[in-house]
Amino acid sequence: QVRLVESGGDLVQPGGSLRLSCAASGFTFSRGSIYWYRQAPGKERVLLAFITSAGATNYADSVEGRFTISRDNAKNTGYLQMNSLKPEDTAVYYCRLLWGTLDYWGQGTQVTVSS
Repeated sequence: QVRLVESGGDLVQPGGSLRLSCAASGFTFSRGSIYWYRQAPGKERVLLAFITSAGATNYADSVEGRFTISRDNAKNTGYLQMNSLKPEDTAVYYCRLLWGTLDYWGQGTQVTVSS
């Protein structure tokens, strides 16, 4: 059974950094594309970035230049490095793993940016 577990969410001051992790089990991790989303209170879930099995990446305009997505297939883990955090980055962050018709989500991790 495939399981995704996010971690790394925390309370951080504006301008700070966090690295989120998405650990996968029960799946040949290297085959899938990894996506990071976030959902702020009262708002829709939005796509932030993705990385393909080949390592190609893409970012939403709102995080381009501040966030970096990466993966370590040997550790079955995806990452989202977040720098220069702003209060508007406050949200629950989710990872998603896609491969063909297989589609899995993690439970989310809370990121709060506040002084």
